[in-house]
Amino acid sequence: MKFLRLSGLFLALAAALSAAPVESRISAVTVYTDRAVVTRTATANLTPGQTELVFERLPEALWEQSLQVGGQGTAAATILDVSARRTFVDFTPNERAAELEQQLRAAQAEQRQLADERAVLDTQRQATVQYLNGAVSPGGKDIDRPKLDDVRAALAFGRQQLAEFAAATQQLDARAEDVQRKIAALEAQLNELRGGRGRAYKSVVVRVAAAQAGSLDVTLAYTVGGAQWQPSYDARVASSERAVALGYFGVVRQNTGEDWPEVALILSTARPALGGAAPELGVWEVVVRQPVVLQERAQRYKVEMPQVTLSAAPAASYGRVIGSVEVGEPESRSADLAVAAIEAGATSASFKIATPTTIPSDGSARKVPITTARLEAAPEYATTPKLQTTAFLTTKVTNNTDFPLLAGAMNVFLDGTFVATSQLKTVMPAEKFDLALGADEGIAVKHRRVQRFTENTGLTNSGRRLTYEYLLTIQNNKPAAARIVVSDQIPLSRHEKIVVRQVAPTERELKPDNEGKLKWTLDLKPGEKRELTVKFTVEHPADLDVTGLE
Repeated sequence: MKFLRLSGLFLALAAALSAAPVESRISAVTVYTDRAVVTRTATANLTPGQTELVFERLPEALWEQSLQVGGQGTAAATILDVSARRTFVDFTPNERAAELEQQLRAAQAEQRQLADERAVLDTQRQATVQYLNGAVSPGGKDIDRPKLDDVRAALAFGRQQLAEFAAATQQLDARAEDVQRKIAALEAQLNELRGGRGRAYKSVVVRVAAAQAGSLDVTLAYTVGGAQWQPSYDARVASSERAVALGYFGVVRQNTGEDWPEVALILSTARPALGGAAPELGVWEVVVRQPVVLQERAQRYKVEMPQVTLSAAPAASYGRVIGSVEVGEPESRSADLAVAAIEAGATSASFKIATPTTIPSDGSARKVPITTARLEAAPEYATTPKLQTTAFLTTKVTNNTDFPLLAGAMNVFLDGTFVATSQLKTVMPAEKFDLALGADEGIAVKHRRVQRFTENTGLTNSGRRLTYEYLLTIQNNKPAAARIVVSDQIPLSRHEKIVVRQVAPTERELKPDNEGKLKWTLDLKPGEKRELTVKFTVEHPADLDVTGLE
């Protein structure tokens, strides 16, 4: 009787607690610089009592401590707990990886078949060669010499057979090379898709208790590694306009083990890896160094150095290109980019991408638009002829958007032509900053040393004077006026017996800064040329060995 009562109790508990696998889909993903938070949604029909809602085949890289669950519905349900477990299987959970594995197995089978056909050809070739050797043998004591006609016939047959074998071998080798390339490509795709994960997945179990029958919309969120986003910019400049069209993009990559199909994508500027609080200072001690005494020569100290492993798509056109000439029908116009919605928090900002986005789990880059802006610019050119005879276009602008511009790579287009890749530093809304827009060959720059001579000084020729003279030539070949900032320098003396004197330009005309740098600001009209002279002397005792001069 006691056994029957216990059995009845277990049956009642089993009836009260049922397991129900749920069909879920990824509804939203928030991507950070080093991770992502994935949100799944599912609808479950509950009966009174406790139910285990099972989310199956989730990524193995899921961080169990990051699980978050919420729900709403008509079942008056209470979420009791949530847990995760790992399941090992004899198949690949990822459907795309499983398909690639099947293609790889087929290619490897074809490779083995070709190898078998090659082995058969080799055997036939050897048999043919042996036959020919016997057919043309000069004979012996008990063997008659072959007739000439028979030898000719055997040689003709052998030549035909060997030629056929050679052609068949070449075809097999070509097919084998194609199959080998296919295998290498499939293995490379699989390595990217697997991301170092084995044949396992995780299941999340949400235990709920329902007071009454009804439906429950469940939301499950979890964090995974292997995902990141980086800012990217396109800056488009027209020579005839004093403005920059700036496109702001997010480049998203992920290799989490699951694809993100048509999800609501959010890019966050938060950096959770930094932690929540500032680091604390320890004690800074100053002590006496204790010498290390080596007692025996055989004693050795081994220092192990850590091994460090170091870990680009054409720019998309966007907006309306400033200064471009429209071609075609009058009603034709350039396509606009979607603009993300921004939510500013206390410590970070989030960019909600305007349209659902699909991000495959293969590490490939997906470039999504965040916003575009027209920045009023004050363009000017900067050049350092001593180091490079090239003028670089720069401009001062103000971030007139509500979006913080994070540090990232920037593609620069001048009059519709890609000219350079630059870097943009982090800029907050309403902050002024400089944009480096690349080289412009429309400004001609030359740098030439005119003279360098040495002379003795002093009554006994105990001193040396070196004179240097350089000519800098700047010419504006552009159709509009241009402001050009030219930089050069004179040497600085770090010794009391070395005297540097600036000759041209005089210090009254242009005084160098504390580092000896000279800077001219030239406003040149179209076609105008300006020549600048840099001349200085260096004096020192003849017996003093001076370095640092050309």
